[in-house]
Amino acid sequence: MEENKQPTSDDANSLETLEGSSEVTPAVQDTIPSEKLPKKKTSLTNKVKGLISRLNIYLLLFFLVILSGLIIFFVVFSSSQKPEVGIPESQELTQEAIDALVGSDAKVGDAKQLLTVESDSVFTGKVLIREGLDVAGPIKVGGSLSLPGITVSGSSAFDEVTINTLSIAGDATVQGQLSVQKGLTVSGPVTFSGTFSAAAFAIESLQVNQNLSINKHIDAGGPTPGVSGGALGNGGTVTISGTDTAGTVTVNIGTGGGSGVLATVTFGNGFGGTPHVVISPVGAAAPSAFVSNRTTSGFSISASGLSGSISFDYIVIE
Repeated sequence: MEENKQPTSDDANSLETLEGSSEVTPAVQDTIPSEKLPKKKTSLTNKVKGLISRLNIYLLLFFLVILSGLIIFFVVFSSSQKPEVGIPESQELTQEAIDALVGSDAKVGDAKQLLTVESDSVFTGKVLIREGLDVAGPIKVGGSLSLPGITVSGSSAFDEVTINTLSIAGDATVQGQLSVQKGLTVSGPVTFSGTFSAAAFAIESLQVNQNLSINKHIDAGGPTPGVSGGALGNGGTVTISGTDTAGTVTVNIGTGGGSGVLATVTFGNGFGGTPHVVISPVGAAAPSAFVSNRTTSGFSISASGLSGSISFDYIVIE
């Protein structure tokens, strides 16, 4: 039989000594009860490492999935709390609500609601719209329309429009007939691709780049030029009728006259350059008369051996 060994006093002393020591050899540890062994000191790092080693990797994945789901739910919930942008929620306007508005100043709904009137509506009084007006269909106005300002971005059709002052910054196209009751002032060039018709046309300067076709007569207007006699002799006279462009000079030869400068014509309006002057005697006889002098201010008619009374037609073109 195995003997029951009891620790001696020497062993007790050794045990007390070992309790104050941090190191116990394996040989001695086998002979000492476990409750008497000195306890080892464990650091915080070792405790954490021991905890992590006991966790299962699948358990960590499970917690990660739960955390991701919570984050997604929070983002979706936060987005759903934002105010909606667009057409506000509509609310039906009942007949009882319409009757309650008669003869009173009341507000219907709020800024977040939409009022829809499906039937035709007639307003016997004035209608005031404090903000913008959007019309999805056509607008028909039975009476006059007064607008302090109008901007049309697309095409528009007007049967009759009265405008006190019209300013067009871009191009303008008139497909029908344009009638101007008063004066028309154009500061820039004017181009007509069709026929231009005017009962009276007054212009300071006219430039024609192609042939000029005149279906009727040319009536050269303007003041009557002045005329003075020359070698008309004693009792001779001279008269003129017409304009600077065309006219007639009539001379009456007196005693001792008929040779030299018979008449000098002075234009009512001077030409920009020396004009071309053409004279032609009127009558059966063709005296030897000619233009002896021409300037921007007038011309002279000369002849030789004339007598009696004779007329000369003239045409002046610059």
